[in-house]
Amino acid sequence: MDQSDFRQMNRTIIERLRYDETATLNALYVQYYRTSVHYVLQHAGSEDDAKDIYQEAFLAVWRNVQLGRFVPADEQEFGAYLARVCKNKWIDELRRRRSRRMPVTDEQASASAVPDTTDEIDTYIDAVKRNYRHLGTRCRELLHRFYFRRQRLRKIADDFGWTEASAKNNKYRCLKQLRELVIKEGGN
Repeated sequence: MDQSDFRQMNRTIIERLRYDETATLNALYVQYYRTSVHYVLQHAGSEDDAKDIYQEAFLAVWRNVQLGRFVPADEQEFGAYLARVCKNKWIDELRRRRSRRMPVTDEQASASAVPDTTDEIDTYIDAVKRNYRHLGTRCRELLHRFYFRRQRLRKIADDFGWTEASAKNNKYRCLKQLRELVIKEGGN
């Protein structure tokens, strides 16, 4: 199979996802189930927790593909993104469970609130997009390279002339600054 056939096959997978082709959705759901659920099971989750998280993550990824927010280059990128979404959803769930056990101040609650509904998520994403523009050039570049171009921190550090630890700290600071802008605007 040459490169153009491979690209055409991948486009077909993405198109099938966008148009809700049942066979493709079922095949992808089954194919990535074990890999994605493994993280939840290894980190204090039950089989039911894992199933719930996987379903939420799969629907979120599928929706992002349909809306054009995520365009996987191939099926493997779809699977990697799905695993990452599962991991993040499980981490969020663990935080929610932990916060239920501990008293939380009003200020902490507003800063750590996670959008629940589709409308809240859409509003939050719009707020992030608006406020992303208000970040400094370096922050925008760093976050773009890390999250959109999927560059490793080591590569980003080399390009900016930083150590890898500095790149990690700068990424944290940039995300914190973005979160603060979103919260200040009232988007979260």
